[in-house]
Formats: sequence, C-alpha cells, structure tokens
Amino acid sequence: MDRLLVAYITFTFILVVTPGSTTAVVVRNTLGGGAAAGLAAAAGAAVGNTTHATAAALGLALIFARWPVAMTLLRLAGALFLASLGMMSLYRVARFDDGGIGVLSATGDQFLRQTEAQKQISGFRQGLAVNLLNPAIATFYLVVVPTFLPRGSTRWYFAGLAAIHVTMAFCCHSLWVIAFDRLQRVFRPPIARRLFEAATGVALIGLAVRVLLQ
Repeated sequence: MDRLLVAYITFTFILVVTPGSTTAVVVRNTLGGGAAAGLAAAAGAAVGNTTHATAAALGLALIFARWPVAMTLLRLAGALFLASLGMMSLYRVARFDDGGIGVLSATGDQFLRQTEAQKQISGFRQGLAVNLLNPAIATFYLVVVPTFLPRGSTRWYFAGLAAIHVTMAFCCHSLWVIAFDRLQRVFRPPIARRLFEAATGVALIGLAVRVLLQ
C-alpha cells in the first residue's frame, strides 16, 4: 500500500476516534431515542461529511479565497448551533429530574412508535447540522486532504479519500451508538441521565467557544 495513503488512513483514524461535537450529538440521541435515533444522527453526520467533500471537490476553496468572510460566517454559525444545543441541554437539566432524556419503553404502543420516528428525524437533522456547520470539517477537506493527494491524481482519488473518511467516521459513530445503547441500564436512574445531560451541555458550549477561537 502507498505510504501516503497509509499516512492518510492513520491520520483520519486518529481524527474520527477523537470524541467531538458529533459524538456528543450521537450519544445523546442514542440515550434519548435508542439505537435507531443514534444511527440516524450518525447517518446525518455522514451526509454532512459527504456534502463538505463534494463542495470541496467542486471548488469551494475558490469561494472562501474570494470571500474570506464566508469561512467566518460558517464558524459563527457552527458556534451558535453548538451553543444552542448546549443551552438546551442545560435547560433540560434545570427543568427535568432526568435531564429530559427518557429511557425507551419496550412496549409496542403506536404513540411510542410515532415518538421514536420523530426522534430519529430529529437525530438525523442534528447530525447533519452539526457537521454542515463545522468549520473543522470544511478545513479538513479543503486543506488537509489535498496534502495527501499524489502528484497528478484525479478527482476520483480525492473522492476515494473522502469516502474513507466518511466511512470511518460513520463506523466510529455507530460503535458509540452500540456502546451507549447497551449502557442504557446504567443511565436508567434519573440522576445519571441528568448528570450526563449536564456534562453534554457544558461540553457543547465549550466546543462552541473553541470553534469561535479557531
């Protein structure tokens, strides 16, 4: 295997296994809506990654080069979105004894099935938004990936590198889903869910500040 490709795979693996804002969104949706909602969030994040990769391949760098303020606006939008998610988490901590995270019932009630469907849609939207508004992902495809392109490579090679990242990230998020879905019994006590929601809120707000300072 080409050394440059090995280096890219290694770098990308380290990147995707490091918990971040997307991980927080995936885990919270898993605890609140079950594995299906968590996987929906992971799928939304994958679509967000694919969108960034496609935009980069189509010349998004030219837009940011001509209008640098566009990247600033993306960074501000991403920070505001993360901060809003964090504030919502802290609000649920203050409002609900279980932090607003309900452990799913195993019954087949129609109302519960409808609620689960809504949670899956919400999870997908959150996963999509958190990655679309993440300037770090835009930078990854605009700056990092091109450094691993062999001289004279085509756009298909870029697409292959992007596919590696999207696939690895989705698999990693799916593993988080499986892990926390099996740990639901640990979070069954309301206080455990409340503490987790508080930690998630603080982490998301911290990530928002980090994005602003990038």
